[in-house]
Amino acid sequence: MQSHDHNTSQQHATSAPEFDAAKAEVRLIEGRDASLIADYFARNRAHFAPWEPLRAADYHSAAQWQARISESLANHSQCSYLVLADPAHIWGMATLSNQVRGPFQACYLGYGIDQSLQGKGLATRLCEAALTYAFDELKLHRVMANYMPANHRSAALLKRLGFETEGLARAYLQINGQWEDHVLTAKIAPGSAR
Repeated sequence: MQSHDHNTSQQHATSAPEFDAAKAEVRLIEGRDASLIADYFARNRAHFAPWEPLRAADYHSAAQWQARISESLANHSQCSYLVLADPAHIWGMATLSNQVRGPFQACYLGYGIDQSLQGKGLATRLCEAALTYAFDELKLHRVMANYMPANHRSAALLKRLGFETEGLARAYLQINGQWEDHVLTAKIAPGSAR
């Protein structure tokens, strides 16, 4: 969820799309989604910048997303993407990354929602679907999600979703060029033995 060069942003700049809740669904990413995802990140470049690592100029290009989608759809993938989409736009994305099997059975949850849709409950809907997929389809035991202390929206979202705080990691990730502390949270699969 991060930077694009000026040309990439201009390529995808169009009049602001309108969200139609009746046509929107949460679903797994599909091969045809690459250009829609590139447009989503171009529209939200400034919105995501404070919370994301610095990235190469073409990181969110359609070509790079096509390669990521192909990899995620492979049987051996360690990353799954779910999107909040209508037929013409991607409005949000949840990522289940670094999936580890064996005795750990865990992954990390990342998420983002279009700037125009904040505060409408759609990030909750998207993340609930991602958690259902992680626990019911992937059969994972633990989903972890970490956020910067200043990201109050993420803190509230994860609390609503039932994540428990497990600690604070100092200088955990380099975000927007600076090493940032992160609050560590996790959710265990419902009904799992402790």
